[in-house]
Order: sequence, then C-alpha cells, then structure tokens
Amino acid sequence: MAFEGLADRLQNTMQKIRSKGKVSEADVKEMMREVRLALLEADVNFKVVKSFVKKVSERSVGQEVMKSLTPGQQVIKVVKEELTELMGGEQSQIVTAKRPPTVIMMVGLQGAGKTTTTGKLANLLRKRYNRKPLLVAADIYRPAAIKQLETLGKQLNMPVFSLGDQISPVEIAKQAIEKAKADHHDYVLIDTAGRLHVDENLMGELKEIKELTSPDEIFLVVDAMTGQDAVNVAQSFDDQLGVTGVVLTKLDGDTRGGAALSIRAVTEKPIKFAGMGEKLDALEPFHPERMASRILGMGDVLTLIEKAQTNVDEEKAKELEQKMRTMSFTFDDFLDQLGQVRSMGPLDEIIKMLPGANKIKGLNNVQVDEKQISHIEAIIQSMTSEEKQHPEIISSGRKKRIAKGSGTSIQEVNRLLKQFEEMKKMMKQMSGMQQKGKKKGAPFKFPFM
Repeated sequence: MAFEGLADRLQNTMQKIRSKGKVSEADVKEMMREVRLALLEADVNFKVVKSFVKKVSERSVGQEVMKSLTPGQQVIKVVKEELTELMGGEQSQIVTAKRPPTVIMMVGLQGAGKTTTTGKLANLLRKRYNRKPLLVAADIYRPAAIKQLETLGKQLNMPVFSLGDQISPVEIAKQAIEKAKADHHDYVLIDTAGRLHVDENLMGELKEIKELTSPDEIFLVVDAMTGQDAVNVAQSFDDQLGVTGVVLTKLDGDTRGGAALSIRAVTEKPIKFAGMGEKLDALEPFHPERMASRILGMGDVLTLIEKAQTNVDEEKAKELEQKMRTMSFTFDDFLDQLGQVRSMGPLDEIIKMLPGANKIKGLNNVQVDEKQISHIEAIIQSMTSEEKQHPEIISSGRKKRIAKGSGTSIQEVNRLLKQFEEMKKMMKQMSGMQQKGKKKGAPFKFPFM
C-alpha cells in the first residue's frame, strides 16, 4: 500500500501512547514530533502537516482526553478523526444528472493512467451500480490512445464512441452525448487528451468541451507516485477548469502516499476514487475513514466485505459451507475457492484489512508467494477427476506423474497433500465436529504463506 512507511511509523507511535496509563502534555508533544516526522517523510505538504499537528495537539491536551479513563486510546481516536477529516471526512458520491446521461470528463496529464482509469470507472459503474456507460475516445493527439480505449472496451464488452483522430475533440464529445441519449446510456465517460505538463492549448480545448457538454463531474486523474507534484497539478487544473473530484492512481504502488493526504487539504476537492492495482476491477470508491483505519493498523472490514460480495459467488459459498460440515471438501472446491479469493486482490493486502492484523507478530512481513500459488494450481490441475475427489488414492507412482505434469517436485506434491489434509481437519474442528478437549496439533499454515 502507498502508506506502508507512514503506517509503520504511526502505528509504532500509537502503540507507545496506547500502553500508557496516564498521558502528560510532554507525552503528547513527543508523539506529535514523531507524527510530524512521519508525515513529512511521506511527502505530505508542509503546511498540511503543520495544521494537522496543531489540531491533534490542541484536542489531545484537552480536559476531555487527559481526565478520561483511557487517555492513550482517546489520543488515538483524535488522530484517527483528524486523519479522516484531512482526507475529506466522508465518502464523496458521484453527482448524477437529473435527466440522463450523467456526463463525466476525465482530465489529467499524460502518464497518469487516465485512459485505463476511464475503463476501470466504467467497469465499476456497471458492476457495482448496474449502470450502462458509454466510453468516449476524445484524445486524438496521443498515438494509440483511441486504440487503447477501444481495446479496453472489448475487454469489458462495453461500447466505445470514436470518430477517429481527424475530428475535433469538441465535436466528438457533442456527438457522443447525442449517441448516448439515443441508445439510453445513463453515463458518458469522456477520455480527454493529456499533455506532459499544463499548457494553454490543453486548457483551451478542455474549457471548450466543458462549455459544450456541461459535465456533471470533472475528474482529475493524478498519479499518487508523483508526490507533491500531484498537488501542484491538481491546483493548476482546478484553477483553470473547476475540477469536481480527484481519482488517485497507483495508490497500491511503492510510494509515500503524501499526495492522498495533501491533495484534499490543498485543493478542497474530494478524492472520489483510488486505483489499487493494474486489473480492470482495481478501482475503489475512496473512503477517508476506512483509509485512516488502514493507515493506523485498525483494519478495513467494510472494504473487505464489499470485495467479497463483488467477487465471491454466494451460492458457491453456501455449498462450500455444507461441504465443510459434511467433510466432503475436495481439491476441486479448493481450486475454486482459491480463484475467488485471488480475484479479491493481493492476498497479503487482504490479510492486512483484518482488524488487529497489525498486532499479530510478523504479519507485517508476511509475503504471499504468488509463484507458489501457481504451483499449487498446476499440481491440482495435473490430477485426474478421481484424484481430486479422493486424494487418499494418490500413490507414489501417481505422485511422480502429477509432479511431472505440473512441472513441480514430488516433495511439493507431498507437501500440498499433507497441508490439504490438515486443512480438512481444521475445518472439522471449526464446524464443531471434533471432540472437545482433544490435544491441539501444530498450527496450520496455508500452502502459499
């Protein structure tokens, strides 16, 4: 996650204050010094840091906190509330037109991921809100921009409106809205041209499109990895165009996350969405409170539930529960579940969304080996239908064949079979079928951890 370094520093600082029975002004001052350093290292705007530290300090040394039974917890609550407020307070919803279609202009500099984000947003609108978007290829200058959007449209099985690269973007936008009305699309997403930097020609064209289409939203797509530059770009676009919201891309990348914490405070424009990966479903509505919880290591159960509801088949989940109860869980079921869980995103990120995960020793360093998962899938896929249903029949000769067919070793096949058996035993315990008081075995480890 983008806030990895910041999260570690803040969580360590919070842990120190949490453990104190009493909290003095000196303790708060010391904590604020650490918080200030953590935020500056995360590339948060200096003025934003100064204001944040001042607000938290003032609230933390108040009577309400100092005289409470759990002052350490109260200080952490203050930090979380102010961090949430810094990022916008509450989730900002898309403004919808009274009469469809709702028109959204996607703007930003080249390289920020604007075209891909346009596709991701269309996918999110369709999957989560059951909308019918029309993608519009209005970037006629960048080589292959139109082709890129058309390719995304094919991948998503979604219509793309294009008139080639010889018609003006303003005319393309005008005709696209007419097309959307005729075909009853409720959203129009206009992928506009970007530049390497903000210039007069770019802004002039965007202003013309805005004037003609009267968009309900103007989303500025900003690369979170550009740090303070992202804030400056947002300010420039907003001054000239009147941006209504920001979409941060690459928030899952190896970046310090300062842009997300600064951009709202500096521009006063809400962060509407965040790109959390390269896949076309890796765009999430931005929830300030949930993000503050994640930064402070408090987990993010609501996002985890939403991911599960979107990616996990409810009927299959019920069927699986029944199989766990009756001990009829097979390798076919395991493979199916593995696929559904992987579709929710990187497994190490999912684990960190669990409340209290940051307190489990060593969990911050857990690495989920994606290569190992692929090995597991290959081993299971190299089994016959009968072997998947009844792994106990897998003899040494069969193990040799499975290892050869999956490009793995006999040791890896043995390890998977053993761990699968352990998992079934664990499921039996969880479903209350094992006798109470039985001696516990070794702690269970998932095959890919």
